[in-house]
Amino acid sequence: MRKLGSFIISLFSVLLGLIWLAPLIWLVGTALTKTSFHMSFLPNTEFSFENIKYVWNAVPFGQYYLNTIILVVVTFGIQFITSTLAGYSLAFMNYRGKALVFVIIFMQIIIPNDVLIIPNFMTLSEMGLIDTKLGIMFPFLGSAMAIFLLRQTFKTVPRAYGEAARIDGANLWQTIWRVYMPCAKPAYMSFAVISVSYHWNNYLWPLIVTKSPTNRTLTVGLAIFAKSKEANMQWSNVCAATLIIILPLLLAFFVMQNQFMNSFVSAGVKE
Repeated sequence: MRKLGSFIISLFSVLLGLIWLAPLIWLVGTALTKTSFHMSFLPNTEFSFENIKYVWNAVPFGQYYLNTIILVVVTFGIQFITSTLAGYSLAFMNYRGKALVFVIIFMQIIIPNDVLIIPNFMTLSEMGLIDTKLGIMFPFLGSAMAIFLLRQTFKTVPRAYGEAARIDGANLWQTIWRVYMPCAKPAYMSFAVISVSYHWNNYLWPLIVTKSPTNRTLTVGLAIFAKSKEANMQWSNVCAATLIIILPLLLAFFVMQNQFMNSFVSAGVKE
């Protein structure tokens, strides 16, 4: 009975995996086959890269890629610094209002980002940052979730490690860099996955803030392309554009899936 139960669970898991993969398989098959005006579950068998070439030349996806990479890398880099310093401060430093600061940061995790679109847009408009890369990044330069995650992770590190480093002559930044940050690698990896995937796929905020192709991201470019005459009302072209956008994240996941899974398992929140 135990073997039968294991077999049923394994079979159920495989079926769930196939259901999850079905849309992706259909998208890749449609993007890499002959163009068609009709949508069908089974794409044509004639393999071709013409859809990819057509989409890449019809829309400035090169510029969109550059904009998105700059947005993702710079945003995560600044979040890395601000979240580390804030997480360490909330974990170990004592100052007046510390509990209130932590409550405010925790409340930001609960509030959806979409609720803040109007006040954020008004603020950026006053600052003259509409239709700029900095304007897209500005509301996300600090991450409440990353601060909370790192604060909880830092608290699991024995204070004796930091005190020993200070006795050996390390300053505050050296203590954070050489003692606490190495102990929080799983937390950093987990947040990196969330941050990169979120900002790579973010659509609504870049759509509202940007007006010109020089600052648009991949998701905004895809939406505009799907509604344009360049798409020619062909699902193969739309699927090719979608494949161009998701390919880097897919490759990163398939190559580093073990590291991704281990980081989320190891970064359990503890008090």
